Amino acid sequence: MELAFHSALYPPSLSSTFTTRRPNFNSRLLILNKPFTVRNFSLPSALAYDSELESKKHLLLTSVQDTQRGLLTTPDQRSSIEEALVNVEGRNMGHPINLAKLDGTWRLQYTSAPDVLILLQAAATLPFFQVGQIFQKFECRDQSDGGIIRNVVRWSIPNLLEEQEGATLLVSAKFNVVSVRNIYLQFQEITVQDINISEELQAVIAPAILPRSFISLQILQFLRTFKAQIPVRDPGRESVGGLYYLSYLDDNMLLGRAVGGGGVFVFTRAQSLY
Repeated sequence: MELAFHSALYPPSLSSTFTTRRPNFNSRLLILNKPFTVRNFSLPSALAYDSELESKKHLLLTSVQDTQRGLLTTPDQRSSIEEALVNVEGRNMGHPINLAKLDGTWRLQYTSAPDVLILLQAAATLPFFQVGQIFQKFECRDQSDGGIIRNVVRWSIPNLLEEQEGATLLVSAKFNVVSVRNIYLQFQEITVQDINISEELQAVIAPAILPRSFISLQILQFLRTFKAQIPVRDPGRESVGGLYYLSYLDDNMLLGRAVGGGGVFVFTRAQSLY
């Protein structure tokens, strides 16, 4: 906003009215030569940029919201989603990865990655398997070149575990920044933890109408604290790895592409899991 005005304490047109006495500012008003004017009012370019960007992000989220996280898409939908992705990605392409901003928990909204879609497909077709929320959790706030990434899948078995969040599958990996927007993942282990058994199963193990024995209480405690860890290794080699391209990142959206045809990912910021 440009403010255009001109003023003078002693305008030339009033100079003859003043004497050598010291002016009394309490009784004399100083007059502006020209009135206050505002010209060429416009929004700052940064605000206009943000408005356009938010519109593109909203369009992307709208285009994926009825796809069940990518499970149900038509060719036309996939084409529209890819176009919306590219439009958002172009806004900070080439900017270095901000690890402090990347740090935190991100909720999956859409993917075309086969290894994730097969889980969603299994949940859609098998009556004894449910998949709840899927997250990516980055731990890299105080790092300069890498950190830890945890892929978190909440899942359940109806009637045995609590709905949607009966257990947690955790795939952990170390990552290193290898270029401006690429990180390299080295997968470390797969963990099954946070077992939350259903009330029906609790009733079978330790009926409420009967005194709970030491053995039944031990079984319940074992299930609740159960944790299985499986190392991820190729025989005779280092940890299994992969290249991940972080194509867009801001305070509330993360877009990524698994290099080598592994699919695209759309995440939004979520509350911390742990």
